[in-house]
Amino acid sequence: MARSTLPAKKVGTRAGAADRVRIATFNMESLGESGGAAESDRRRIAVLRPQLLRLDADIVCMQEVNAPRGPDGTRRPLLLDELVDGTAYANYRRASTTRPGTTDLLDRHNLVVLSRWPIAESRQILHDLVPPVAHRFLSGADAGQDHRICFDRPLLLVAIELPDGRRLHVLNLHFRAPLAAPVPGEKTGPFAWASIGGWAEGYFIASVKRSGQALEARLAVERILDGDAGALVIVAGDFNAETREVPTRILLGDVEDTGNGALAERSLIPLERSLPESSRYSVLHGGRRMMLDHLLASRPLMALYRGMEVHNEALGDELFAQSGVKDSAESYHAPVVATFADPSEAAGK
Repeated sequence: MARSTLPAKKVGTRAGAADRVRIATFNMESLGESGGAAESDRRRIAVLRPQLLRLDADIVCMQEVNAPRGPDGTRRPLLLDELVDGTAYANYRRASTTRPGTTDLLDRHNLVVLSRWPIAESRQILHDLVPPVAHRFLSGADAGQDHRICFDRPLLLVAIELPDGRRLHVLNLHFRAPLAAPVPGEKTGPFAWASIGGWAEGYFIASVKRSGQALEARLAVERILDGDAGALVIVAGDFNAETREVPTRILLGDVEDTGNGALAERSLIPLERSLPESSRYSVLHGGRRMMLDHLLASRPLMALYRGMEVHNEALGDELFAQSGVKDSAESYHAPVVATFADPSEAAGK
């Protein structure tokens, strides 16, 4: 693939001290799906690069970054490399999910974190804290057969060394969409089912996947807070769920749900609550505005919170696009970015 022809000067994102910190999440919508089709890749870069530059972010959590296999057999996020080429993001540290048990990236839908500052630790979490859920198929060709419900992809947890010496714990995630999971013998097409009972069982399995992985994410946060009650924690990504849906509620741990005021300091805060409802959406689905991409902050990090933006001005409707747009270059998720003050303020400096 030809390299971009941007000038040598790095553009986008400021340089200098951490007078503020900007943290973003952006579902890239299968970045690199074409596997190197030059013209479609060029169109994607032309649309997505201005969005990345506008974020002006120090830390970017990305979802759905594909990594096709190169001539040497190694998987690389080639289109991501092209996308950031010529920008300051090209020099950022990078962490990514990998195929379990290997150092090879996943072929599709990797989670990636780009950071201006050093990444002290990086690990992925996949059934480390929550085991696969036992299930016996009730319908279809495998009715009566035992089955394990496994999560679709890992979580990515990184610890970033901020300029003042403190660590920021960033949990990047992408939960399964609320679409029924396959049940052997019950599908007649990609979105068509042979029976309502089969669809219902598939939808139940998908719900277990989403809620179970939300539990694993929450338990990962609990371990961080067990080690340091004052930890700076941000949970970012595509939840495929709005604030009051089960996966997000599991992660938030609101006092209204736990019924215990002593646990309030361990709850997470959805930063979009600071936005007016008119702009509180990251996805359009059949004309409905939905906030599916979230940034959740720990209480200590809230001391530094200064504001949030959802860049949804040019957002297209994903439902209409599926049936009416060929080779779309854009993502149907709006980028979301939050601004925080100098982290040294949290330490009383």
